[in-house]
Amino acid sequence: VELVESGGGWVQTGGSLRLSCQVSGWKIIDFDMAWFRQAPGKEREFLARLSRTSGTTFYADSVKGRFAIDRDFVRNLAYLTMDKLGTEDTATYYCAARERLGLSTMAVGYDHWGQGTQVTVSS
Repeated sequence: VELVESGGGWVQTGGSLRLSCQVSGWKIIDFDMAWFRQAPGKEREFLARLSRTSGTTFYADSVKGRFAIDRDFVRNLAYLTMDKLGTEDTATYYCAARERLGLSTMAVGYDHWGQGTQVTVSS
């Protein structure tokens, strides 16, 4: 299984970005998908997850109402749409996939990871 993120970059405060995660090797329906981020000197932070079966979503309080996770079954892609970005959102963003049953918000709960894509927010 390979995950490849794209869509990161620089954005002004208040702006938006949409990150993509291409899943290869397996079908995206086989995984619970999630997005995490990690800023320099900080631990990896859970942002959002999407259940493989029900499609239900769950968000960290820090991004609720601003970020949205979704997926495209045909293209085998997961997305993270980010609105109202602030400087505190500057980090490397990672896509993750969980094979095991049961939902998780912990990084150790995910089995496959992308290489990350950098998001920088400044005024």
